[in-house]
Amino acid sequence: MRAISCLCLAVCLAACGASGTRKPGRRNPSPVAQAETTHEYPSPAPPPESATGGSPSPSAAVDAFAAAYINWNARTISGDLRALAGHSIGQARAAMQLAAAQTASDYELRRGGIANQGAVEAVAPLKGAGNQFVVVTRELTSATATTAYQGLQPAWHVALATVTQERPGQWVVSAWQPES
Repeated sequence: MRAISCLCLAVCLAACGASGTRKPGRRNPSPVAQAETTHEYPSPAPPPESATGGSPSPSAAVDAFAAAYINWNARTISGDLRALAGHSIGQARAAMQLAAAQTASDYELRRGGIANQGAVEAVAPLKGAGNQFVVVTRELTSATATTAYQGLQPAWHVALATVTQERPGQWVVSAWQPES
């Protein structure tokens, strides 16, 4: 009976103590081992983004961004979008970088001599949405080496823009979402 009591006590102690203890010599898994297990590689947070330039007011930042966004030609569009990426942060920067990369290799854009020109007709705060603005533009797309845009009339477009104040008196676009 005494042997059974000792055995039960040993099993209970082993079971209770095993869950909270670490085996000697066992280390935390390496980042590669963790990635193999979780399919995610741990990395440090990226450094904060900073834009070049900036505007003295939120609406001025949106107006300048929109005007640069809608006025381009096949020869300048990739550089124009890279410049917009440099003057913005967050989602707006990522969208401009992606668009710049895509247009850089767009043979049809260059071959057709496609261009876009327009005017920012209105920039207004989006009611109840903090630093978001509604942007209305009127644009005309044309081409010098194709008839695809011949007779096309100017069209109205709407976009949503979000701005962020980087420093006092320096506003930049942080999100850009064309709606039409």
